[in-house]
Amino acid sequence: MSWTPDPRPDWVAAVNRGDAGPVVDEARRPFDPDLLMAEALVRQGRTPDDRAALGDDDFVEPLTLFCRGLEHEADLTVMGRWMSRRMILRLLEVRIQLNDYLDADPGTLDEPIDEPIFVIGAPRTGTTVIHGVLAQDQAHRAPEGWELLRPVPPPHPEPDIRAADPRIALAGAELVMPQTVASGMLAIHEYSGRMFKECLSAMSFEFRSEEMVSRTDVPTYQGWYDTADLRPAYRTHRKVLQVLQRRMPTRRWVLKSPAHLQGLPALLEVFDDARFVITHRDPTAILPSVTSLIATMRWAHSDRVDFAAIGHYHLELYGRSLDNLIDLIDSGRLPPDRTAQVPHRLVSTDKLVAARSVYEQLGMNLAPETEAAIADYAAATPPGKHGEHRYQFEDLGLTRAEVRARFARYIDRFDIPVADHD
Repeated sequence: MSWTPDPRPDWVAAVNRGDAGPVVDEARRPFDPDLLMAEALVRQGRTPDDRAALGDDDFVEPLTLFCRGLEHEADLTVMGRWMSRRMILRLLEVRIQLNDYLDADPGTLDEPIDEPIFVIGAPRTGTTVIHGVLAQDQAHRAPEGWELLRPVPPPHPEPDIRAADPRIALAGAELVMPQTVASGMLAIHEYSGRMFKECLSAMSFEFRSEEMVSRTDVPTYQGWYDTADLRPAYRTHRKVLQVLQRRMPTRRWVLKSPAHLQGLPALLEVFDDARFVITHRDPTAILPSVTSLIATMRWAHSDRVDFAAIGHYHLELYGRSLDNLIDLIDSGRLPPDRTAQVPHRLVSTDKLVAARSVYEQLGMNLAPETEAAIADYAAATPPGKHGEHRYQFEDLGLTRAEVRARFARYIDRFDIPVADHD
């Protein structure tokens, strides 16, 4: 079998044919990092040569590699170019806003980020569910999509004013766009301005983020990113959280991204008192599901998507990452009293029981009102709410025996039930 994406909507096909003049004109502008930085500066009321407003130069190399990949490797459609260009400009503009805000209020950097909880299981293992469950606790705070995309200025402390913030609609339009461009995306992963958002969006301001390779096939950037120092991304992530809580009551942050598996040493250095929730699932279920997600995301940006190549990459990426996770646990870098392990089968069958397990393992109190909130959340978010996520293991071009062999150490260590068919 071979993976076949759902047809794109007619309006997307029209744009990609070149039948939408202004969008086409903007999309065809080159991915030149100097021009993009100059445009972002002008949009923020600066002179185009005021590079100091963008902060230190740690982001320039990955931005340059990413732009080169978009121009010469990703084979983007008109819509893919337009979305990618808009994303880069937003990231650069928010860099300017963050630097301006921190210059004006340096005390923001003293905001405490105490014992944040990171949900870090592999993709498609229930990380989104657990993140949402933990966010129901009034002692916790999970960032919403609009907050991570456009964190400056800090959200207003009054709930009614905060709910009317125009950034919600602005960020929501960007987050929903891939769902409208690629049919079937909504059934795989829903996004919106008010939904809880994962950490990639905060790390992307340094252009050191899996968000770049999730959307587009940029192998040169990918090769650089696989060995990159991620500490600048985590330091910026921390600054974003500090800005977001500047005008709000301090609560424990609940954060989430499967990509943290690849960056745990850097995360532990920047958030040295972090706690972790790790979700687990049969790798023969993880690989086709996450590959389907990435393939569909890339289909929103390009006509050329190699499902099997993405699957092979994920085999090695998560095989390596989960081996490294075991090493960190064995070395004591992830001590048991700061780490909760949760099987996917528990997450998928009973969210409240999964929550109780997390709270017990982390030594936290699960109040009755939090249990009630979690029960309401579970009822409002049933599996398959937006349709069935369809994928086939065979499209990976791998055998289940190969996958079981690569993940043997992970499977044995966490006693993960694995499908027994070949």
